[in-house]
Amino acid sequence: MDDYALVLNAGSSSLKFCAYRRPSGATWGLEARGGIDGIGTSPRLTAKNEAGTTLADDALDASVRDARGALDRLAGWLRGRYGGARVLGVGHRVVHGGPAYARPCVVTAEVLEDLRKLVPLAPLHQPHNLAAIDAVSALLPGVPQVACFDTSFHRGHAAVADLVPLPQAVRDRGVQRYGFHGLSYEYIASVLPEVAPAVADGRVIVAHLGSGASLCALRARKSVDSTLGFTALDGLCMGTRPGSLDPGVILHLFQTMGLSAADVEAMLYRQSGLLGISGISNDMRALLGNPAPAARLAIDYFVYQAAKQIGALAAVLGGVDALVFTAGIGERSAEIRGRICEASSWLGLTIDPEANAKHATRISTAASRVSAWMIPTNEELMIARHMGALLGTAGRT
Repeated sequence: MDDYALVLNAGSSSLKFCAYRRPSGATWGLEARGGIDGIGTSPRLTAKNEAGTTLADDALDASVRDARGALDRLAGWLRGRYGGARVLGVGHRVVHGGPAYARPCVVTAEVLEDLRKLVPLAPLHQPHNLAAIDAVSALLPGVPQVACFDTSFHRGHAAVADLVPLPQAVRDRGVQRYGFHGLSYEYIASVLPEVAPAVADGRVIVAHLGSGASLCALRARKSVDSTLGFTALDGLCMGTRPGSLDPGVILHLFQTMGLSAADVEAMLYRQSGLLGISGISNDMRALLGNPAPAARLAIDYFVYQAAKQIGALAAVLGGVDALVFTAGIGERSAEIRGRICEASSWLGLTIDPEANAKHATRISTAASRVSAWMIPTNEELMIARHMGALLGTAGRT
């Protein structure tokens, strides 16, 4: 009987999963990857195996309207396909670990209570991450669960990098810069020695560009600084989030425009960024295919801010040896990669247009003083590794 580990990444309208197989205690293998999208509207279950062969592509009824319903359907599909298999553990991506959780941990009632207190700091993600944990507890009560935090990889920064310049009484209540997308950055750091050994232990800036976007400065494969801070609103322009914003703007929204806290939260998390600038879409693919001036302005701003922050992190590192692109936009958009590299050419980066157009791993020329790379991320694999280590079931991955 095969043993399996399940990895879940729950969002507001989707539940992504990976099932990893550990036959006879040996090497982990990806058995299935997929998810349920359109939860609450038009839910659909899709899954593929490691070779890319479709295992499922099924419309689900509209009764799948939350994490519990989605997980119930996913569990039914897994039982039908892998009946009799043993689930060793379930690993979860949890966006915010706060000051108390610097590394992955086994979920307990106390841990859950702590993590619920952080919901206001990550309202787009944390409630859904925790809802998936609750659903697994109900459906698989005897199976251990592991929470892996997007903030963990950034712990250990110099104090000055994490400081929020507010009064001590405020900082004593956990107000500091945390950084996010840590599971993605941790994965990239783990594969750099294999993919780009010449620069792996040097000064590397990783650009995680997707609906959520950030940059991370690595030195010797450790996080030195990140563009995201106390919440996932800081730094780069994102799909629906503004990135860095003058705090006086927030005061203006309250004091002059009379908006409520709920109004401002909705604006900052769901109505700003690419969507707010363009008025068209939060999806970079839709904007790249749209000739409207507002769409071009949104793209220009995204590129401008990314290049600007690359310069800032280069200063933090005292120079840069490599730039790595990852996540949805970073992996799939040659135009965005090319424009950011061109804007960063002053660093000594020369892009190879042909390699970039082909989505090659190295997208800079051989003569470029700063190399540029495209490396697909794998947050789920990082979660599986952490889960295996914590539960004593770690195969090689």
